[in-house]
Amino acid sequence: MTRVGLVGAGGVAQRHARVLSSLPDVQVTAVTDVVPEAAAALAGPHGARVAPDVAALLNEPLDAVYICVPPFAHGPAERAVIEAGLPLFVEKPISVDITTAQDIADTVAERGLLTAVGHHWRYLAVVEEARKLLADRPVRLVTGAWLDKVPPVGWWPLREKSGGPIVEQAAHVLDLARHLAGEVTSVTAAGNGTPPAGDGADIDGATAAVLRFANGAVGTLAATCVLGWKERAGLEIYADGLALHVSETGLTVRDADGERTVDSDPESARVAVDRAFIAAVRGEEQDIRVPYAEALRTHALALAVAASAATGETRDV
Repeated sequence: MTRVGLVGAGGVAQRHARVLSSLPDVQVTAVTDVVPEAAAALAGPHGARVAPDVAALLNEPLDAVYICVPPFAHGPAERAVIEAGLPLFVEKPISVDITTAQDIADTVAERGLLTAVGHHWRYLAVVEEARKLLADRPVRLVTGAWLDKVPPVGWWPLREKSGGPIVEQAAHVLDLARHLAGEVTSVTAAGNGTPPAGDGADIDGATAAVLRFANGAVGTLAATCVLGWKERAGLEIYADGLALHVSETGLTVRDADGERTVDSDPESARVAVDRAFIAAVRGEEQDIRVPYAEALRTHALALAVAASAATGETRDV
């Protein structure tokens, strides 16, 4: 039996708990949250114990720990789990700054610990198909977008709490751009300076960015959180004689043979990211596609876009 502890009991932690409990021989053993009632509500259906804090959770017999906390709360929990020497799954974004994330990455590397970060799009079958199609074609142009609403949590529209839409939402698109088109070397961005509706909101309601890739490709990213629904989130990639549109829900391919569409099941990727981590914890198949060090590269890119949008200055990545 693989015993898992959860730090955080919000919506993302609830999703992981459901998936983990559905896997063979996996037990959600303990849960902690700064809101004890939330921890109890999550722990109960899974037969887990409620721990008053991270230190108490780590006193339980655990094989791995998931950290599913808001961006501003990252750091202390990771350091405690690393000190305990346990495999660590961290939900993105991995922090609101680069210093915290870099410190955690350095310590993980020193200890040689097993880690994974929840960029589940990398487990989509359509993403693997896109990589195959691009294998022998240089990417020329990338256009990404995350056009959405403000999620219903109080910390989200506060820059110091969430990092803003680029860090909290569009990181998925930026990670996909890195995965399919290569590393970004510089970014130039602009924010509209007008926050979405909401008490205390201070994030940009819209952001646009230009990206330069190491392989010579150029790209754009558009993000907004002023809608009342999720309009679109995905990536378009243009190579010689090939156009791809990739999202969590499917892949559209246009080439000399015409157009074809492949549907995708987002839930399968959410299951796959947890299954891969648990398999690695057990010493079985190694299919962790985004360890912490890899997630740090995407996080650094997202922070560079956000910083450029705040100042208007080009940022190297």
